[in-house]
Amino acid sequence: MAITADLVKQLREKTGAGIMDCKKALQENDGDLNKATEWLRKKGITSAQKRVGRETKEGVIDAYIHPGSRLGVMIEVNCETDFVAKNSEFQQFVHNMAMQIAAANPLVVSREQLAAEVIERELNIYREQAKATGKPAAILEKIAQGKLEKYYQEVCLLEQSYIREPERTVEDVLTEIRARIGENILIKRFVRFQLGE
Repeated sequence: MAITADLVKQLREKTGAGIMDCKKALQENDGDLNKATEWLRKKGITSAQKRVGRETKEGVIDAYIHPGSRLGVMIEVNCETDFVAKNSEFQQFVHNMAMQIAAANPLVVSREQLAAEVIERELNIYREQAKATGKPAAILEKIAQGKLEKYYQEVCLLEQSYIREPERTVEDVLTEIRARIGENILIKRFVRFQLGE
């Protein structure tokens, strides 16, 4: 059975698992939503979403300086307990996120952090670009919204392709580590320094 984007979306909404995890679960279970949900539960992936609302008071701040000392990143990632903050897998995840930020240059952690005026400005630019294509008016807004989604994938850390596995998003990687470690993990903030900027 062909795994459609709509089927993946349905499973994602039902379980809160990452896109690639949902796609794999559906492929493993011939597109059966119930079996795919059960498969994800067995892997511990859906349980990660239940942890998202839990308070994160612990964590680490990490710094990454790119070779040549012309680019650097500081990042704060929070977790629930001091025990996890000292866990080498958690610390490696934090360091990988610092390297992601250095390489991909996001502006914010998530789209909710983008100012409304920035979103409106981008949307207006995309609407003008859509008009210039000469396509029917009925689809111009869809074109503009599609370009806005691409913009989010460029500037929002959680929506970017993960540099180590480009077929997955940073959010997919975050969901996976939440499931493996068993705690809520939150990328709180970051700052990226580039010499001369």
